[in-house]
Amino acid sequence: MESFVLENGFMPFFSCGIPGFSIEENTPAELWFSADDDGPWEWKGPVIREGHCAYGKMFCRKAGFVSLEWLPDMINYRRSKRYAKDDDTAALDDAVLQTIMSEGGATVKELRRMLGFVKGRGRRADCGLVDSMPDCGKVSLESILTRLMMSMRVVISDFEYNIDRHGNPYGWGVARYALPETLYGRLDVRRTPEESFDRICSHLARRLPSVAEDKIIRLVG
Repeated sequence: MESFVLENGFMPFFSCGIPGFSIEENTPAELWFSADDDGPWEWKGPVIREGHCAYGKMFCRKAGFVSLEWLPDMINYRRSKRYAKDDDTAALDDAVLQTIMSEGGATVKELRRMLGFVKGRGRRADCGLVDSMPDCGKVSLESILTRLMMSMRVVISDFEYNIDRHGNPYGWGVARYALPETLYGRLDVRRTPEESFDRICSHLARRLPSVAEDKIIRLVG
């Protein structure tokens, strides 16, 4: 999976509207969800820890990978965009970002405790599933984290699992969030955001010659 990401530079985890361009579509059905064998869901954490690929909700608000070769250009372009709908939303995003920055990293549970976020009335949901978590409550920390990941200000640094009495991990991994700079150091490029955008689109057009330009632009964001 890591080699697949590095070869392409950008790789959505789920189907993204470009046929065949995702981890999901390139995984045999028996490995996508398997009770007996590890597959992409179990490989995400090890690939992140290798340090060659960044992971988070980066493609149309869905999860995926960007190789370190292309991460600086993706950051340069995406950080030039505004994802918050208004100043109040931007202030909430910044509060979460500053907390993650000051702590060096945090899970959703830790952020809720530190920031006092609540999900409102009603049934609580398990919010460790970053890949498919729906928004819920009046203030959605998941929506904030999605905006921060789409703007490339935050990525997922690892997944943490509960351990059974035999020392084996089980259950869904809980995402830990961190700044790209915390994990990979400075990621500057000497290009304008527009130049980074053109460079990424040109690369993907070469990798996907039969794909319409508008689909590539939508993927790049």
